[in-house]
Amino acid sequence: MNTAFYPIGTPGVPWGDAEVRVWRASLVRERRYADDVLAALDALRDRFDISEYGAVVYDGERFPLLAVRSRDWRDDLPTLVVTGGVHGYETSGVHGALQYLRDHGTETAGRANLLAVPCVSPWAYERIQRWNFDALDPNRNFREGSPAGESAALVALLAPLRGRVLMHIDLHETTDTDESEFRRAKAARDGEPFEPGEIQDGFYLVDDVDHPQPAFQRAVIEAVARVTHIAEPDAKGQIIDSPLQSPGVIEFPVSRWALCAAITGARFATTTEVYPDSPRTTPAQCVAAQVVAIRAAVAFALG
Repeated sequence: MNTAFYPIGTPGVPWGDAEVRVWRASLVRERRYADDVLAALDALRDRFDISEYGAVVYDGERFPLLAVRSRDWRDDLPTLVVTGGVHGYETSGVHGALQYLRDHGTETAGRANLLAVPCVSPWAYERIQRWNFDALDPNRNFREGSPAGESAALVALLAPLRGRVLMHIDLHETTDTDESEFRRAKAARDGEPFEPGEIQDGFYLVDDVDHPQPAFQRAVIEAVARVTHIAEPDAKGQIIDSPLQSPGVIEFPVSRWALCAAITGARFATTTEVYPDSPRTTPAQCVAAQVVAIRAAVAFALG
């Protein structure tokens, strides 16, 4: 059953249900969504409207999915969307969204509506995993009829706002485990060979190649550069196999790949990528970088 690069599956053969069950059984709960996220949101109920927009149930365990809205919501105001925890292992995305809400979430009162979902994938958050219970990547499944419950619930939440959102920032991380675990697991799951890659040291952003907003991306990068270092390109002038739009900014077909940052159709949209494994940064700086990125994105959009 072993492959040369991953301990589950047969080389060249995509996983079936049996392999997914083996993968799932190998995971260990390492933290608690209720303690880290739900409790933090409870402490914000005096300032925000917090509601359950859905739930996922895995092995009989129910995970409520919570959205945070500004109290002074007005249909005549622009709407700002912040999402984190699409991938459960990307810790600073979850805690960056929570810290932004706690410290800065009311700064746009009277000027814009704010909607935040700090932890899109709670089951994966607890297990520090990229995929959901069914070994699906939520960030390739933000579309109607999505097979990923977390993605389907967020699409349904945001569908009424599509075309009315001014800014959407989706908070992610790129970690060493992308190379050591998750890319290997994906290749094994899909029955494909594993092609080694390179993880750049530093923060970067992902713009949509079909709807680029380079000035917006540059404004966010310039703000984040004051609190942490920006990723340099590799010897080919790329970051994760993508050419640079500008320093610290790459482009993906975000809409075509059904990534989270595209589902609102926001005029200004970006995906952050923090690098928490760098010897040049700390967990607190990673969270701070996410908060600064949010604030810079909001300032540019409203400006």
